[in-house]
Amino acid sequence: MEWLTAPFEVAFVQRALWAGILVSAICALAGTWVVLRGMAFLGDAMSHGLLPGVAVAALLGGNLLLGAGVSAAVMTAGVSALGRTPRLSQDTGIGLLFVGMLSLGVIIVSRSQSFAVDLTGFLFGDVLAVRESDLALLGVALLLALVVSVLGHRAFLALAFDDRKAETLGLRPRLAHAVLLGLLALAIVASFHIVGTLLVLGLLIAPPAAALPWARSVRGVMLLAALLGGAATIGGLLLSWHLSTAAGATVSALAVSLFFLSHLASGLRHRRRARRDRLPARAATFTANTPTTRPNET
Repeated sequence: MEWLTAPFEVAFVQRALWAGILVSAICALAGTWVVLRGMAFLGDAMSHGLLPGVAVAALLGGNLLLGAGVSAAVMTAGVSALGRTPRLSQDTGIGLLFVGMLSLGVIIVSRSQSFAVDLTGFLFGDVLAVRESDLALLGVALLLALVVSVLGHRAFLALAFDDRKAETLGLRPRLAHAVLLGLLALAIVASFHIVGTLLVLGLLIAPPAAALPWARSVRGVMLLAALLGGAATIGGLLLSWHLSTAAGATVSALAVSLFFLSHLASGLRHRRRARRDRLPARAATFTANTPTTRPNET
C-alpha cells in the first residue's frame, strides 16, 4: 500500500493529481465532440498554434495562460473565417494556420538572445510544477466548459451528425461550430501546462475514444472519458514517481494505452457475441438437415 500512497503524501504531487483530474474532465467534455466529428487534426493544429502567444507572454514576463488564450482565440477566429471560404477546404485552411502560427512562434523565440521561453515545458508540460492558483483557474475553466457543454449540447449533437438538419432545426450550425471551437480551445489552453502541446491530444482524444465502444450516449462517453482520464492521471503519476520518468508524458502515454486496451477488449467482446449468435444458427441448420425416421407401419 505504501507504494500506492507514498507519492501522494507530497504536496506538489497532490496538486498535480487534482490538476490532472480537472484537466481530464475538461478534455472529456471537449474531446468527445472532437472524436465524434473527426477533428483530431484541428486539435493538433490548435495546440501547436499556442506557441506565439506563449512566447510573447514569456518574453514580456506575463501570464503564459493568458498568452495561450490569445493565440487560441486567433486560431479559433482564423479557422472559423477560412471555413467559410468556398474554394478552400477546411483541412487546407487549418494546415496553413497551423504552420503559420508555429513558424511565428519559432521566429519570436529565435529573436530572444537569452531564449527565455522554456520550450521543453511548453512542448511536454510540467504537471509537477502546478500551483494552487493554477488549480483555481482550472476549476473556473471546468465550470465554464460545463456551462458551454450543457447549453450547446443539442446544437453540438445535431452538428456532429448532420449540418443540414441542424440548419433546418434552427440551431445555427455556424455559431455552434464557433462555440465548439471555443470549447476545444479552452480545453487545450487548460491542458498545455499539464502535458504540453505535443501530448495534449493524449488526454483530449484517447479517453473519449476509449470510452466510445462502451457508452450508449454522448453523456455516457463524457463521463467514462473523465473517469479514464482520471485513472490515467493517477497511474501516470505513480509510474512517474517510481520510475523517474516525465510525469506529463507518462500520463499521456497511459491514456493512449487505455485506448488500445479498451478497443482490444471491445474486439474480443464482439467476437464472443458473434460466436454465440452463430451457435443457434448452426444448431438450427443441423436440425433442419437431419432426416427424420418414422416407425415401420404394420
